[in-house]
Amino acid sequence: MAILDSPQSRDTTSSSTDNGHGHDRAATIRRRPSARSVEPLLDSDSNSIETESATNDAENDQNEANLIGNLGGGAVESANEEQESESACEGLSFGKEKEEKVKENGESGNGGKGGDASSIKFAYRPSAPAHRKNKESPLSSDAIFKQSHAGLFNLCIVVLVAVNSRLIIENLMKYGWLIKVGFWFGPKSLRDWPLFMCCLSLPIFPLAAFLVEKLVKQKSIPEWVAVFLHVIITTTSILYPVVVILRCDSAVLSGATLMLFACIVWLKLVSYAHTNYDLRVLSKSLDKWEALCSYWDMEYSYDVSFQSLAYFMVAPTLCYQPSYPRTACIRKGWVFRQLIKLVIFSGFMGFIVEQYINPIVQNSQHPLKGDFLYAIERVLKLSVPNLYVWLCMFYCFFHLWLNILAELLCFGDREFYKDWWNARTVEEYWRMWNMPVHKWMVRHIYFPCLRNGISKGIAVLVAFLVSAIFHELCIAVPCHIFKLWAFIGIMFQVPLVIVTNYLQNKFQNSMVGNMMFWCFFCIVGQPMCLLLYYHDLMNRKANAR
Repeated sequence: MAILDSPQSRDTTSSSTDNGHGHDRAATIRRRPSARSVEPLLDSDSNSIETESATNDAENDQNEANLIGNLGGGAVESANEEQESESACEGLSFGKEKEEKVKENGESGNGGKGGDASSIKFAYRPSAPAHRKNKESPLSSDAIFKQSHAGLFNLCIVVLVAVNSRLIIENLMKYGWLIKVGFWFGPKSLRDWPLFMCCLSLPIFPLAAFLVEKLVKQKSIPEWVAVFLHVIITTTSILYPVVVILRCDSAVLSGATLMLFACIVWLKLVSYAHTNYDLRVLSKSLDKWEALCSYWDMEYSYDVSFQSLAYFMVAPTLCYQPSYPRTACIRKGWVFRQLIKLVIFSGFMGFIVEQYINPIVQNSQHPLKGDFLYAIERVLKLSVPNLYVWLCMFYCFFHLWLNILAELLCFGDREFYKDWWNARTVEEYWRMWNMPVHKWMVRHIYFPCLRNGISKGIAVLVAFLVSAIFHELCIAVPCHIFKLWAFIGIMFQVPLVIVTNYLQNKFQNSMVGNMMFWCFFCIVGQPMCLLLYYHDLMNRKANAR
């Protein structure tokens, strides 16, 4: 914006205008007679008060002309101030920037007092344009993700608290207080000592795998014998707990815990045997070994160490490697705080199971044998507390427990999960929600299939098949029910992967796939499986009596 600082500069502007350089500019701004009237005032013998007043009037008129030019999108230019006039030609936006420029003019022309008056007089006139550019509504599809929705998020929290408060009151009025002392471990838990002894005997299998690796490293046994022995060891490590659970009338929770430990041991033993086999192959070629170390930027060495195996068996990972990234120290205070959180959230999870899920399930019918609408009502009613329990389970195990274990062992890589809640497809969810299992699948199932000439689609199908088998073992064996509900549920994820990938590619919108994931997986799938297994379990117990 051009500001006339003195009468001399105004004379220069006037003379340049008379010479024809400012004739075109006179068409865009109003004529400034006050700029030419300054000369007689300065040359006359009038008193200084009149001269100062005339000078201020001329400067105010000049400021008014500048502001009007800015409101129209143009600018006031002068021959002596060409650079400033070029920046003013871009025009000023309404709001804070315009008010600051008006204030600047007022300060230079009237000591800061004329700026506010000019702002009121010109900035908000009825003729000022109220619409200057194209804008989208905040909730339109093009702008919805560019806005902050903190207020709507707070509203959702308030509504969630209100709705769940009503459900708590309704539940207490209908069923009363159902929590009893020792609701997790009752008298029946004392009969599960065979399962406890089986759990204590599981370290025998890693020890056997270590002896096999030691023998093959010393070349006491050939490679094919080592592979055969590893197959026997891993198979026995998973079948032994299955037989113990099926022969004992144990609690479902105890059996599920033992099967979870057995599956972890099996996955670790497979990784241990597979990794050592690959290290032996690479160690025979110096070029491949150096390429491996340089590619991963890690110092690798093929050495069968019992210390490495022992650390791997208790570390929060399923993938064996000779060395891991480590932290410097153990934060004892941090561990204590996480343990307190683990106790609190575990208790909250048990409270929801006893107070909400059990009454809903006990008052339900078999979803495939009763009224269809009634089954849908039970599934939807069960979906909310089941979702809470599932989220608490995820937080307790994948965040609290694995981080506590990693801290105690100084285990550095603590990416146990990613932001799976933002998954746009079912495939993304399975890649992000359980990183230890995902890394194991990629390392020992998916890429070995690709290296052996199997297509990507078949490799994904094989990975889901292995996952479905272990899900069925962890649920069906403790319940003593083999109807393949968990197996079917996991294999059903394959067509969901195809459907959600298709929708994602077609609509290019992350909300569609994400909503389908939450709906099929958490709102419908898990409650349906829970009802199926519960009623089959009750029918089995009734037939046994």
